[in-house]
Amino acid sequence: MNDAIKAEAKPQDLTGMTCIYVPVSDVYESVKWYQTNLGCQPANNHQVEPGMKMSIMRFLDANGNPHDPATGSIPALFLIESGAEGGRLGFTGTWEGGQRHAVGCFVTSRIQELFERFKENGVNIVGEIRQTCGPNLPFYDPDGNLWEIWQP
Repeated sequence: MNDAIKAEAKPQDLTGMTCIYVPVSDVYESVKWYQTNLGCQPANNHQVEPGMKMSIMRFLDANGNPHDPATGSIPALFLIESGAEGGRLGFTGTWEGGQRHAVGCFVTSRIQELFERFKENGVNIVGEIRQTCGPNLPFYDPDGNLWEIWQP
């Protein structure tokens, strides 16, 4: 930062992100998939049952407690029924030769372990672990929502 430019102290406009809305065709099946593959757990807001229309999935801390969404440190995933068309998260950009790109990236310290879990569970992985600003791994959920995991 240029020493001649001083930022004025003021309250932050944004302090984190509390949730990401994820379109899915079957919320119940998606809850099970996200639990199995990403380790998040459904909040107690909705009964987990076939035919459900929405579920809030929270990531757990090292002690098995859900992260507080008010901190914005790890956003919750709101799985919302979108109909038969399913997921749409991801886009094709001009970066990396026009390949489809993830819309969100999770952070892990155990990318190899997640890669092995994904392979064992039949997750649609985009290739192998690659090196782009550190190890990362793009993958799709069952509805075609494209995510990425990165290990700093």
